[in-house]
Amino acid sequence: MFRNSGIISLPRPLERRVDTLAQSFMRQRLGSQMDFSTPEGEPALLPPNSVSWRIFKNPVAVFIGGVTAVLLELAEPRVRDAIWQHSSFRSLALRRLQRTGLAALVTVYGPRSKAKAMIEDVVRMHGRVSGRTSEGEPYHATDPELLDWVQATA
Repeated sequence: MFRNSGIISLPRPLERRVDTLAQSFMRQRLGSQMDFSTPEGEPALLPPNSVSWRIFKNPVAVFIGGVTAVLLELAEPRVRDAIWQHSSFRSLALRRLQRTGLAALVTVYGPRSKAKAMIEDVVRMHGRVSGRTSEGEPYHATDPELLDWVQATA
């Protein structure tokens, strides 16, 4: 499923274990296995030589980078409060992080139509997210400044 990009190598047994866990996760979430190395029926949204493919192929970058990205996202009070108030992160953090990870994998490696549908779903969900931080500052999940913040942290 994931082939190491050569940037940072994991020991082979650990790489196989990470692959097995990732494949199991995909089967649980998608109901069937999706081969992210060669999307079925159509090309992916991004080409295999893209920076996104190179980064996501590296399990060390994905796991360590993913945790770091979440911590950095939460450093912005409007993003933090939006996540806290409008998602299941507070009570189901792991499940919420898994869904986010799946969305990222599908948008990078999935067939173009599935990636576009995933992106449309995320945009639609974010369109319903607005409110005020605990300090009273307004936020809306489609605010370009907040979207830039989240993109930069990722």
